[in-house]
Amino acid sequence: MYQYDAIDKDVLADRAAEFREQVDRRLKGEITEDQFKQLRLMNGLYLQLHAYMLRIAIPYGSLNSTQMRKLAEIGRTYDKGYGHFTTRTNLQFHWIKLKDAPEILDHLASVDMHAIQTSGNCIRNVTADPYAGATADELDDPRVWSEAIRQWSSLHPEFSFLPRKFKIAITASAKDRTAAKAHDIGLMIRRARDGQLGFEVIVGGGMGRTPFIGPTVREFLPANRLFSYLEAILRVYNRHGRRDNIYKARIKILVSALGREEFARQVEEEWAKIGPAGDLPDTEIARIRGAFAPKAFDVLVNRSEKYEAALATDPAFARFARNNLKPHKRAGYTIVEVSLKGIGDTPGDATSEQMEVVADLAERYGQDDIRVTHEQNLVLPHVRLDDAHTVYLALAKAGLGTPNINLITDIIACPGLDYCALANARAIPIAQDIAKRFADQDRAELIGELKIKISGCINACGHHHVGHVGILGVDKKGEEFYQLTLGGSGAEDASIGKILGPALPADKVTDAIDTLVEVYLRERHDGERFLDTFRRTGDAPFKEAVYADAH
Repeated sequence: MYQYDAIDKDVLADRAAEFREQVDRRLKGEITEDQFKQLRLMNGLYLQLHAYMLRIAIPYGSLNSTQMRKLAEIGRTYDKGYGHFTTRTNLQFHWIKLKDAPEILDHLASVDMHAIQTSGNCIRNVTADPYAGATADELDDPRVWSEAIRQWSSLHPEFSFLPRKFKIAITASAKDRTAAKAHDIGLMIRRARDGQLGFEVIVGGGMGRTPFIGPTVREFLPANRLFSYLEAILRVYNRHGRRDNIYKARIKILVSALGREEFARQVEEEWAKIGPAGDLPDTEIARIRGAFAPKAFDVLVNRSEKYEAALATDPAFARFARNNLKPHKRAGYTIVEVSLKGIGDTPGDATSEQMEVVADLAERYGQDDIRVTHEQNLVLPHVRLDDAHTVYLALAKAGLGTPNINLITDIIACPGLDYCALANARAIPIAQDIAKRFADQDRAELIGELKIKISGCINACGHHHVGHVGILGVDKKGEEFYQLTLGGSGAEDASIGKILGPALPADKVTDAIDTLVEVYLRERHDGERFLDTFRRTGDAPFKEAVYADAH
């Protein structure tokens, strides 16, 4: 991973010192909350329902063990002993005292971390495939380009006050694990027939009040021209983006209003004006790429007698292996996905003790490499098959051994009304109730891949629009109701879910999910996922069953 240089470290130290002075002035009453608001948001500090929330940047979801231990320490010392991993691959602490915030920023800076650009109308945390550098099907390491964008965009004066917040995701595999098409800009690494590396550029995706799957505005952009093209996109957005209406300020609204062709034409016109002078030199990309050079892998064979013996003698590990271990590009290695969705737990939460366990395992067995996924889980991307059972036993002992990746209990959920001042309804209890209903692991595996995503308000932090089953909390005269959508996908086959019907009261939601599952099991053809069956049958059989039961 990228190592901060002296300039990076000075910037973080200066930023933390500056914020310490701003907090001191606020605590003394020298500035008002309205005056302080923009200052704290520039450092990732939000005022939520019960306390301040600090959102910490984890660029492209990549951590080392030292950084994870520091997050654990912060959680134990300044919060309530845990943190919440988000769909942006960030970490949030929800119980921060204002007086402690500068001290926390100093702690973060000591391990090359910060909270810059986790809020505000700027380019937010750039995300990438959590399997980067480990999966065999990638064309290039997307972390290289994510890090280059991070350096290019951080504190960039031209893009620090955009019409609205801005999010970028990069994937290099046929399997999209980043929801790239639901981002303001999605970059899919491609190779031309002559072998040239480049990007398919997708612009104008997003969720919220008006969800869109982003259209492709350029089928192939040579990799060495990326930054001038990004600059052109952002200049067109800065020029035309709606600053008069927060609900129409995202770039997705501009792309929709202009149309894909006209938007692309304006970008190409602006790009021509910028020219190659706007691109990073090849030496800069080479410098960054050097930070992601593959570590030394042992020369192994795919067959591991130790691993196979563990599969044969430990049924719980065999189930974990089926669901949470993924193929690695190196013989004798595996990718271990760590579920933060224990049955009845809050999705995305990890205690300080659990973070320390993951840090220890990464340091001892995983090349000191940890990833955060946009689906609120963790990944140890480089584990020897010989060590997989040992890693599993340690995870299970820490409450992190749930074998449910991509299954019905692997639920995305935002903090909802339990924490967030913007929310209309709770998301966490709904996720917990559904997980408990489907706690039977045999049944969960029979159902197969089914992605449930829950948001407590229309801002869609839980990505409900692109869930196979999406659940949106709405307020009806002070009561919490939940609207169901079916058929969404954030993967390479991206789609926006279709509203099934009237919103349901909270006590009917889990029963409705059960009914949806039973209809799917009845209607599915061999090999079909829930999403496949829905796309084939349409919503009629699901709608009829849910609302017959609801009434």
